[in-house]
Amino acid sequence: MARLLAIDTATEVLALALCGPDGEHLAVEAGGPAASARLLPRVQALWQQAGWTAADLSAIAFGQGPGAFTGLRTACAVAQGLAWALQRPVLPIDSLLLVADDAQAQCEARGEPGADHWWVAMDARMDEVYAAAYRREAGGWVREVMPALWTLPALHAHWLQAPPRAVAGTALDVHARHLPLASVALQVPREASRAAALARLARAAWAAGAARPAEQALPLYLRDKVALTTAEREAARAAPVLPAASRPEPRA
Repeated sequence: MARLLAIDTATEVLALALCGPDGEHLAVEAGGPAASARLLPRVQALWQQAGWTAADLSAIAFGQGPGAFTGLRTACAVAQGLAWALQRPVLPIDSLLLVADDAQAQCEARGEPGADHWWVAMDARMDEVYAAAYRREAGGWVREVMPALWTLPALHAHWLQAPPRAVAGTALDVHARHLPLASVALQVPREASRAAALARLARAAWAAGAARPAEQALPLYLRDKVALTTAEREAARAAPVLPAASRPEPRA
């Protein structure tokens, strides 16, 4: 059986998983700006806990995004560096799918069926949301709507037209008053174990033959720009506010 290291730093959480024939070793702790300094020491601690060495690995899975730029670059850089050094492949993991998989697992842990279709909506700050939709099938997860960066008015309009039944993610708390949630039967705003979801999806990716060469350890980064110049900020303050119907559609 394959021995996999899986890492994700796309959110404010640092999630790690080692998956092998002896089971799984998981770690979840605060990430954010500190993730780059703490990631490799935590990986080494997990190796010691499992009794592994780096040479035991079959592949390195990583959360490719979408998410925060610094976090995505951290996970990609570490995965790529290890893959090159060990001559192992990488397994890109959809970081929004982690949220859907965790939400479904929470439902099943409570003895509930969960849902076959999940929307994930994660706060992206700047009044925007990273969102995607997934369908659960016997063979695994299938993307129904690709991950994209949505404005709140655009996502609100889309959900009014096609109301989701199940939604997971931080936008349920952060942007509840801006989204049409009254008809959403299943709402899971917080994750139970991002690391456990990471382990499940890493195993599934390996089984599906999703391994890629190290040079393909690239982030899925959807936001073109995170900061404005002084002149741009002044221009934005002087500009009229667009009505919701005139605001841009989500950017893929």
